[in-house]
Amino acid sequence: MASPSDTNKTKLERYNSYLRRVNSTKLLAASSKFIFRATLLLSLLLLFLTLNIHPPTSLTHSHPTTFSFYSSGVTWEKQVRHSSTPRRPHGFSVLVTGAAGFVGSHAALALKKRGDGVLGLDNFNSYYDPSLKRARQILLKKRGIFIVEGDLNDTPLLAKLFDIVLFSHVLHLAAQAGVRYAMKNPQSYINSNIAGFINLLEIAKSANPQPSIVWASSSSVYGLNTENPLSESQRTDQPASLYAATKKAGEEIAHTYNHIYGLSITGLRFFTVYGPWGRPDMAYFFFTKDILQGKRISIFKSQDGKEVLRDFTYIDDVVKGCLGALDTAEKSTGSGWKKKAPAQLRIYNLGNTSPVSVEKLVSILEGLLNDKAKKKVIKMPRNGDVPFTHANVTLAQRDFGYKPTTDLATGLRKFVKWYVRYYGIEMKANKKGRDWS
Repeated sequence: MASPSDTNKTKLERYNSYLRRVNSTKLLAASSKFIFRATLLLSLLLLFLTLNIHPPTSLTHSHPTTFSFYSSGVTWEKQVRHSSTPRRPHGFSVLVTGAAGFVGSHAALALKKRGDGVLGLDNFNSYYDPSLKRARQILLKKRGIFIVEGDLNDTPLLAKLFDIVLFSHVLHLAAQAGVRYAMKNPQSYINSNIAGFINLLEIAKSANPQPSIVWASSSSVYGLNTENPLSESQRTDQPASLYAATKKAGEEIAHTYNHIYGLSITGLRFFTVYGPWGRPDMAYFFFTKDILQGKRISIFKSQDGKEVLRDFTYIDDVVKGCLGALDTAEKSTGSGWKKKAPAQLRIYNLGNTSPVSVEKLVSILEGLLNDKAKKKVIKMPRNGDVPFTHANVTLAQRDFGYKPTTDLATGLRKFVKWYVRYYGIEMKANKKGRDWS
């Protein structure tokens, strides 16, 4: 039988053990709460630093929720504001879509050079080599032009840009280009040339004040029209390609938004634009590449055996036309989604007015490259191309002094000079002693 002292000792040990368990449980609970709170605080701090120091650099139309990230990017917003601020008295603040593209990059540089504020927008798609677009982006960045990487169909992104900047003008040059590619990827033309254009107009109509809009249509809208030269008053209801059909749809959409919402809109029908920093899918570009590499080139003849002619228009002339259209664009008249007064609606041809055969184009390139092309003459396939284009530019000349001055030989010489430098090509010795350095 245990003594009373042993019983008391056992009870004391049990009580002390109980106290130790209670204190241990309290300590564990307190530690868990501290660790949870510290982890939560640290996570919020890291998220805040990430959003402000490294704002995202790309958006696509499939991720509309990314708007919240841009709204927190202080550095990004500063770049947007700085790039779009004009440096000359009464200068424009212009949103240039497709700014990393061929015409877009040249137009953006010309606007910036004269003191306008320019903000670019481009999705850097892979229709042709994106590295060329990135090279243009670097060139623009050196001149103080910031390009926002994003898609026309990203509504939150466009809304954010128009919230940050009161654009006086929009130069809308973003589009899915190319006649033949439409047979491979028709949906891309609908997404960009129709849906993207509508999305831009939807945002523009809601802006206060509304910007004036100048946008790129195409000479392709003339389609199967056989009248020449081609004038703005002629029929455009017979498109020969899906690309042409989307551009024609764009003209009708522009009319609608002008009529209902009072947007001032000017469409420009470009005729076969060429020059330095051009598009690799254009004939003059890949002819140059293939001639230098000794590859055979295909030269089209029409279905009835006639030569294919194009109204080749040099990039500098087209840019002058773009700036002329911007300078003469009247203000939009809408407010609160309503048209307050009649608004300007215009359409113009921008061409060279001097059609040249593809055979002549190749002959000029042969002389510039000091190399003979390996030619294969074939009939033009029925894929949307037309055999002849010739622009009448009387309206553009009358309204904003458009007058092309660069002939094809001069323009191609400037292109070849850029091409050999950009791609680092060693040219063969030229009989005329031409130096491309």
